[in-house]
Amino acid sequence: MTDDGELRSSVVTTLRVAGCVFAEEEADLLLESAGSVGAGPEWPSTARPRPVDVALLAELVERRRRGVPLEHVLGWAAFCGLRVRVEPQVFVPRRRTEFLVRLGVAALDAVPAGRAVVVDLCCGSGAVGLAVAAAATRAAARGPVELHAADIDPAAVLCARRNLDPLGGRVWQGDLFAALPRELRGRVDLLAVNAPYVPTSAIALMPPEARDHEPLWALDGGSEGVDLQRRIAADAPGWLSPGGVLLIETSSSQAQVTAAAFAAAGLETLVEHDDELEATVVRAVAGQAAG
Repeated sequence: MTDDGELRSSVVTTLRVAGCVFAEEEADLLLESAGSVGAGPEWPSTARPRPVDVALLAELVERRRRGVPLEHVLGWAAFCGLRVRVEPQVFVPRRRTEFLVRLGVAALDAVPAGRAVVVDLCCGSGAVGLAVAAAATRAAARGPVELHAADIDPAAVLCARRNLDPLGGRVWQGDLFAALPRELRGRVDLLAVNAPYVPTSAIALMPPEARDHEPLWALDGGSEGVDLQRRIAADAPGWLSPGGVLLIETSSSQAQVTAAAFAAAGLETLVEHDDELEATVVRAVAGQAAG
């Protein structure tokens, strides 16, 4: 029988040699994955652990050693205190995007009591919509939201459905707003967007974990990184409710260009930044209907 301490030490050493900066933390997660009851983000916190499956652990460690993102190896990503299911070839939610979620939850606080309509556009795994809806549901005064998400990638749509179905969310496949039901036009209180914004020329400079294991269309924002943002800006006003808020993640260097695109579409814009997360979000607000 292998001693758990020796097993952990061996895993840590392998991960360090492979260049994993947080080798100890990753080793613990891989050991948990190979030794806990069940698999994935739905593991019950009270589950009784079973002995580590050494063969499974070796397979997981080898995948990580070869550069597969930890989240794809585990089958989930830690995001806003949740374990979000993430499957191979689906974009992994970044910690900086928690700033987008935080702003989204705050925006919902200003929506009159009732069933707010939330759309997670370019949703990937559905992490943003999941986190916003979960936070809103926890707030007794707010109650549940009407949650929709959309992505052009069939693999992402399938993954997002697995994450959002338990909350009653609906996930649609298609190109940006073309994916959404027409009856949502003019009704969206919060439109949260994490569209690709990496300039094409910078893709080759990204870490191999992203460049080699996430779909190109989830990363590539065109020559300046703002192609999709401009397309979204052109159509967004018709989907927002009066006073509806659009939040879109961008980079600090692109923020003014992004904001200008939404301002040109008739929305009131503001650039917000979080130094700790190194996150930048453009807020764009639709005008109120004439009373």
